[in-house]
Amino acid sequence: MKIMAFTRYQKFVIALLSFLQFTIVLDFMIMSPLGAMLMPALKISPQQFGVVVSVYAFSAGISGILASGFADRFDRKKILLFFYVGFVLGTFFCAMAPTYPLLLAARTVTGLFGGVIGSIVFAITTDLFPYEQRGRVMGFVQTSFAASQILGIPAGLYFSNLWGWHAPFLMIVAVSVFVGVIILMYLKPIDAHLKMQKDHNAFEHLRRTITTPRYAFAFATTALLSTGGFMLMPFGSAFTVHNLGIAVEKLPMIYLITGLCAIVTGPLVGRFSDLVGKFKVFTFGTVVSMILVVIYTNMGVSPLWMVVLVNAVLFVGIFSRMIPSQALMSAIPTPDSRGAFMAISSSLQQIAGGFAAVIAGSVVSERPGGYLEHFDTLGYILVLTTTFTWVMMWFINKSHQSTK
Repeated sequence: MKIMAFTRYQKFVIALLSFLQFTIVLDFMIMSPLGAMLMPALKISPQQFGVVVSVYAFSAGISGILASGFADRFDRKKILLFFYVGFVLGTFFCAMAPTYPLLLAARTVTGLFGGVIGSIVFAITTDLFPYEQRGRVMGFVQTSFAASQILGIPAGLYFSNLWGWHAPFLMIVAVSVFVGVIILMYLKPIDAHLKMQKDHNAFEHLRRTITTPRYAFAFATTALLSTGGFMLMPFGSAFTVHNLGIAVEKLPMIYLITGLCAIVTGPLVGRFSDLVGKFKVFTFGTVVSMILVVIYTNMGVSPLWMVVLVNAVLFVGIFSRMIPSQALMSAIPTPDSRGAFMAISSSLQQIAGGFAAVIAGSVVSERPGGYLEHFDTLGYILVLTTTFTWVMMWFINKSHQSTK
C-alpha cells in the first residue's frame, strides 16, 4: 500500500497538536510520579489520592457531555482556544493549592476544561486528514505521552525536588501559554463541518448522536479501553518505589528511558497501522499488553534494568493498542457529528477511567512503610477488560470493512 505524503501545513498541524497534547497529557501524568510526594505532604491516603486523580476524570466526563451538543456548531479553532484557556487557569489553581480540598477543587476545574480538549484534537485530526493518513497522525500526536515522560516528568520531578510539588504545575502553565499563542496566530479556521449541520438545536444534536446504534457501541468500547491506564498509572510511582525497591531518585531515569523507547515506537506503530491494517496492529498490542501487565503487576523487588525493560515493552503494547484504536474510531462518525461523537466518547472514557481509579484505590491497600497490597489483582482485572475490548474492536473493524 502506498503511503500518502503530508503537506507542509499538515506537518505544522501535526506538530502543533502533538505539542498541545503534550501539555494536556503531562497535566494528568505528572500526578502519578508526584503521588509519592503528595501523599505524605498533604497527609492523604491512597484512597484519597485516587479521588484526586478520579475527580479530574469525572469533571471532564460531565463537561464533555454538556459540550457535545455544541461541539459541531462552532469553528473548531475557537472552541479549542476556549477550553485551552480554561485548562491553563485550572492548572494554575493546582499550583496555588495549599491543601487537599483546594487541590481537589482545582483538579475539578482543570478537568472541566482539559478533559474536552482531546476530543477536539481528534475531531480536528479527522477533519484535516483522510483515513489512510490517520494512523501516522495518531502515532505522532500520541508521542505526547512519550514526550511527557522524557521531558515533562523528569523536569517536573526535578523542579518539585527543588521547590515543592506545586512547581510542576507552574511549568505546565508556562508551556501552555506559549502553545495557546501559536494556536491563536497560526492555526487556520476549521469550519467546513458547519455547512453540513442538520440539527439546529443543540439538544437534538446530542440526542441524535447518543442514540445512533453504531455510535453507542463505539462509546462503550472506548470507555472500556480507558480503564487500564486509570487503574495502574495513579499508583505507578508508589509501586515502583515501595514494591519494586527502586529509589525515588531513580524514577526520572525510568521515565526517561521508557519515554525514549515510546517516542520512537509511536510513529512506527502509526506507520504500520496505515500499512498493514489498524486492527492487526491493535491485536498485536493487545497480546503484548496482557502478557506484560501480568508480569509487571506480579514483580517483587527487582533490579533497575529489569524494571526499565518491562516498562518499555509495556509501553510498546499500550501504544500498539491506543494508536490504531483511535484511527479506527475516527472512521465511525459522519463529518457533521464528529465533534459531538468525539466529545461524548471522551466523556465516557473519562468517567469510566474515574470509576477505574476509584476501584483501583479500593482494591489496593497500603502496608506501614508504603508497600502496596493486591496490585497484582489490578493486573488480572486489566487482562479481562483488555480481552473484552479486543472482541468489541473486532466488530468495529468488521463493520468498517463492510462499509468501504
